[in-house]
Amino acid sequence: MTTTIVSAPDKADTGRRLGVALLVIATAQLMVVLDATVVTVALPHIQTALGFSGNGLEWVVNAYVVTLGGLLLLGGRAGDLFGRRRMFITGLLLFSAASLAGGLATSATWLLAARAVQGVGGAIVAPTALSLVATTFPEGPARNRAMGVYSAMSAIGGAIGLVAGGLLVTYASWRWVLFVNVPFGVVVAFAARAVLLGTAPRPGRFDALGAVTGTGGVAALVYGLSQAATTPDGTSHWGDANVVAALAASVVLLALFGVFSWRSPHALLPVRLLRDRDRVGANLIMLGVGAVVGGVFFFLTLFVQEVWGYSALRAGVAFLPFTIVMLVTTAVVTRLVPRVGVRPLLVTGAVLIAGGLYWLSGVTTPHGTYAGLVAPMLIVGTGLGVLFLPLSLVALARVGEADSGAASSLLNTGRQVGASIGLAVLGTVAWTVVANRGRGHLGTARTASWQAAYQNALAAGFDRAFLVAAGTAVLILVVAITMIRVRRADLDGS
Repeated sequence: MTTTIVSAPDKADTGRRLGVALLVIATAQLMVVLDATVVTVALPHIQTALGFSGNGLEWVVNAYVVTLGGLLLLGGRAGDLFGRRRMFITGLLLFSAASLAGGLATSATWLLAARAVQGVGGAIVAPTALSLVATTFPEGPARNRAMGVYSAMSAIGGAIGLVAGGLLVTYASWRWVLFVNVPFGVVVAFAARAVLLGTAPRPGRFDALGAVTGTGGVAALVYGLSQAATTPDGTSHWGDANVVAALAASVVLLALFGVFSWRSPHALLPVRLLRDRDRVGANLIMLGVGAVVGGVFFFLTLFVQEVWGYSALRAGVAFLPFTIVMLVTTAVVTRLVPRVGVRPLLVTGAVLIAGGLYWLSGVTTPHGTYAGLVAPMLIVGTGLGVLFLPLSLVALARVGEADSGAASSLLNTGRQVGASIGLAVLGTVAWTVVANRGRGHLGTARTASWQAAYQNALAAGFDRAFLVAAGTAVLILVVAITMIRVRRADLDGS
């Protein structure tokens, strides 16, 4: 009889493999999140190169966001059924191929098609990445640290996208905001095959009706919200026929999705996941976080460029303190979770975000300074850094391995839908105020007085948007206090 002894080098090898596995998963998640913003600063260059109309240009972003948000549930369940590593690699290669195609685009239609396929790849990668964290790392400190890194990538991806986009556009060309994904995606895909453990496909089948109604419902909702916001001239689009049709279709399709999910034994979103009050609360909070993050990035970027005259690159760099504080906070929270639990952290994070956004609304003035902007921005960043890890842990607590993809996709879907809701609602608030404040001034010749009136109107509109975002953070606080009851034992496997 032979006895196998696990030696120290074996443990060291396991540690190294887990470290590389975390790097692979985190890099993939970062790619998916930052691609929603990395093209933003390149939009004027893309418009000139490919001849986009003003209305069509926004679809360079929306084509990605709509397919990403609409297909997340499907992508997560595909990982549960067909193997997470297999689907993770498939999504990365699809994402990389679409990025290459987009960088080579010679027409607007070509680029939009490539961006839509990128969203499909991202919808496979994002939920499988989170579920791979849950199934690769053992419960307790190891998984908490891995979740912390994953959460940090999710939190800072948007800000890094702005910085990376500014650098690439300034020193290379707009095409490189897409080309840059290709080498990273291919390397990560091959590394994933080497360091991530494969899982056998599970018995079962897709809930076809749930897939159609769920995917269609979320896509229609994201599309309708992306088109609904009031525009800078004060024109409201909430009553437009295409917006009303899309939102009505989303209500019908999501209602049918709920019925089919309740009845199907192979539901895309198993109803048992929604019977946990903590999980429902975490997903509601992530919905609010998505709205806050989407609004903060969009309006702060627009503010420093349109009111303070920052270049695209300088605007991206202005977010670096915000990014750094979220990274540092996430690292600290990883150590705090086992000691204090998640509920106090969620409450603290919501309070910080609400206070920071309220403060931010008072310093967005034409004559303000960057130094005055940094302090509230750091408070908001700290609050967001406090929230992301606890939300991921609560959303996946007590979830069986067979459902980890579905639970992960639900959390990611909440963030994407929340971002769409935030931009639609906050955009309507901001641009309505801008139009009302600028009435009687902005229609005249573009003199120095016109510019001053425009900047004052913008500042007033953004001020109101940040106040509404602060109210959203208060709602997050209410949900954290009333719904989250998860115990520390549920997070460490004890």
